[in-house]
Amino acid sequence: MRSLFFALFILALNLQQAHADKLKAVQVYTDDVLLDLIKENKHLSQIVIDECQLVQDIEARATITNKPGFQFLWGDMLAYGVCVKKNIPLGIHYMREAAEQGLPEALEQLGRYYHIGKFMQKDLREAIIFLKEAASLNNLKAQIRLAEIYNQGFGSPLDYPELYSQLHHSVTDDKKTHQKISLLLTGLAEKMPERVVTAAKEGKF
Repeated sequence: MRSLFFALFILALNLQQAHADKLKAVQVYTDDVLLDLIKENKHLSQIVIDECQLVQDIEARATITNKPGFQFLWGDMLAYGVCVKKNIPLGIHYMREAAEQGLPEALEQLGRYYHIGKFMQKDLREAIIFLKEAASLNNLKAQIRLAEIYNQGFGSPLDYPELYSQLHHSVTDDKKTHQKISLLLTGLAEKMPERVVTAAKEGKF
């Protein structure tokens, strides 16, 4: 009987140590790693893969050290209820905090939400403001969405050349995206004088 108790005791200790080792194995992400996850839209799935072990660290970096990548991640976690209780208004607040610090992905996401009316009412004016800023920071998703909006006749024609230049000089290895950009550029070119298109291609905007 004593030997069985001792064996169970040893087993419990081993399981406890294994759990502790597992916790130690998951380290909070570096800024660069997190930004890469965000760019690939894998940040929320990674939190789930890590079994929600980093929630307190993420919250601290978002709310105390005010790091934009972690503000964006924390905002997304709150908005979608990933590893925390869903709180959409607070989630949007932290997305805005990240956007105000110039995080392109946060600017693009808020612009997209205003455009499609996700979590908030549709507001094309606000969408364009956020998307223009993200596009100027070389966010390709924002550039593409903004071009779609412009090609539908919205926005200021004075802004078309700058976006044309951004898209013309964009780089992608995805064939579908490349074809989409080509079509968008054709649409924008039809809205501008030839000399303006030429200047945009030469990067003069």
